[in-house]
Amino acid sequence: MTLNKERIRQRFTRAAQTYDRQAVIQLRVADRLLTLLKHHDALTPQRVLEIGCCTGLLTNRLVQEFSGLHELYVNDLVPDFKPLVANRIAAAVDPVFLEGDVESMELPYNLDLVISSSTFHWLEDLGSLLRRLAEHLTPRGTLAFSMYSSRNLWELREITGIGLDYYGLDELKKLVAENFTVLACDEEMITFTFQDPLTLLHHLRETGVNALEGSLWNRSRLQNFIKEYKARFEDQDQVSLTYHPVYFIARKPKL
Repeated sequence: MTLNKERIRQRFTRAAQTYDRQAVIQLRVADRLLTLLKHHDALTPQRVLEIGCCTGLLTNRLVQEFSGLHELYVNDLVPDFKPLVANRIAAAVDPVFLEGDVESMELPYNLDLVISSSTFHWLEDLGSLLRRLAEHLTPRGTLAFSMYSSRNLWELREITGIGLDYYGLDELKKLVAENFTVLACDEEMITFTFQDPLTLLHHLRETGVNALEGSLWNRSRLQNFIKEYKARFEDQDQVSLTYHPVYFIARKPKL
């Protein structure tokens, strides 16, 4: 699919200072990904690339978990995240920040681990990137990622018609298996509740997840959204929103 990367960059830039306050699902998914990685692959990586580091929630956990890490490359589309990541892991390894679109930029070679959490659904051509990552990993190097799948934020899509073209789990299995041996994959549904639809929209805006929306909402559109959302998804004075993360741990085959 074609995405407006500049709009995505702008929305996540605006959310840089509020991201940590609202990124409950992103933190939970990052922790789950790292747990799966440790369970299914007893690796001791020295050269690591993280794609889509944001404020460093996963980055910080990486440097704590892998004490033998010598070189850490962190990538993000948003340059404003660089000082936030550096401050978060100031006492650990000094990361090399790779600013820009991972789909078009130069990447380091001889990596032991490529890891990404809550980012790959923002890519235009995931298959092409997976092929590139296989080239940049060492033999038997590891790819670990989480992203969101077909039922993600389905409530919003039903009302607004706006949403990403998410991969299903079976599609992802086939795509990953073209270049990697899949060690583990999993999915889950996580439902969050908010006191009202307006609070829900603030939550999305403060994590940058509203990056697909190009136009401003006028009062009439906002009121209609609130009314319809409450009518369809309110229960006991709370409204629900569903996240659908999927997780993959994969290994580059030995030549």
